[in-house]
Amino acid sequence: MAASSPFCWSFPCSRQLKAGAVLRCKSPASSDKGRVCTILAQKKAKKTRKIILKEDVKELGRKGELLEVKAGFYRNYLFPNGKAQIVTPLLLKEMKMEEERIEAEKRRVKEEAQQLANMFQTVGAFKVRRKAGKGKQIFGSVTSQDLVDIIKAQLNRDVDKRIISLPEIRETGEYFAELKLHPEVTAQVRLNVYAN
Repeated sequence: MAASSPFCWSFPCSRQLKAGAVLRCKSPASSDKGRVCTILAQKKAKKTRKIILKEDVKELGRKGELLEVKAGFYRNYLFPNGKAQIVTPLLLKEMKMEEERIEAEKRRVKEEAQQLANMFQTVGAFKVRRKAGKGKQIFGSVTSQDLVDIIKAQLNRDVDKRIISLPEIRETGEYFAELKLHPEVTAQVRLNVYAN
């Protein structure tokens, strides 16, 4: 038996062929006795589908993720429940455009945070007045909300008090507060606390 590839078989033509097989016959003459047939077996077709998840699916992936799943899983579970859809060139183009829009928005937010940080650097120190007791002691303490109010009054900017990291201030003097404006941008603000 001569085989041209791992999936080829040659045999006399008198055998029956299975459906889907490719048959190539070589006959030296027109008679069937001398004819030799070669069957090229077909590779098993991949029964998977490329999909995009429309929502998070436990133990499979997150929304917007490109996956390759078995055709039956898609047909019987993901598609009927509206959890995924087949990938198409148009859909891929839309996803790419959406990713670019999101990246541009992230860059814009980071640039705004950087500009705000630069503004805080150039302002110098914020002055905080408090009633004083004996020596350097002040009544109460300076809180994050106090700093938010001062920034609003002096710079006309709204800042969330949750992004402010402030040391405990119970005396007059100079202090530094940290503002986490963006995951990658942090600004330092000087506070001068003095007695009324």
